Amino acid sequence: MSTTQSTKNCITLRGSAQIIVEYLKYGINSILFQRGIYPPETFENTQQYGITILMSKDKKIEEFLSNVLQQTEDWLAKNMIEKISMVITNAHTKEVLECWDFKMQAELGDGETGDATKLTSSKELKRIQNEIRDVMRQISATVSYLPLLDCICTFDVMLYTLQNCEIPEKWDETGAVFIQNAQAVQLRSFSTGLHKVDTVVNYKMAS
Repeated sequence: MSTTQSTKNCITLRGSAQIIVEYLKYGINSILFQRGIYPPETFENTQQYGITILMSKDKKIEEFLSNVLQQTEDWLAKNMIEKISMVITNAHTKEVLECWDFKMQAELGDGETGDATKLTSSKELKRIQNEIRDVMRQISATVSYLPLLDCICTFDVMLYTLQNCEIPEKWDETGAVFIQNAQAVQLRSFSTGLHKVDTVVNYKMAS
């Protein structure tokens, strides 16, 4: 006689934060490559979500993103983040040319607990990754309509928190980003059941 056990898929807030941070890592690297912020030879292919994604081999970029995303995961697991912005700036004039917003919205998951910190989601990881793959494909496709960045650019990542958080050392508080003559394109959303993530690219219209 065979017995089958049904295991309930269970994503916690921390698990949801990890899934989102992984998406941000691949998404930001893909944007850096697609938008030509760094030379193509400084990237290498990797397989994730069933597609090929280009990741920076630059140790400084890896370290910078690792620090930012570690803090992101921590705050996201406590539902303290409203939005993360990747800002692309003209290195000489400091003008903001593009801003990629990753907006976070808390969801109730299976909603079986009165304690918000103990919420879980039984959404299948495969389904979540398929949704993320669709967003990643859209990021790759943006090069077909975003204006060419024909100057040397730098990028930064900004975290918008819902309440006053203790800011890590070497971090600065900063104001909102403003782009003149901005256009916005909304990409697909994905959801872990505990967080919904919207990706929007705001860019300066070519004059």
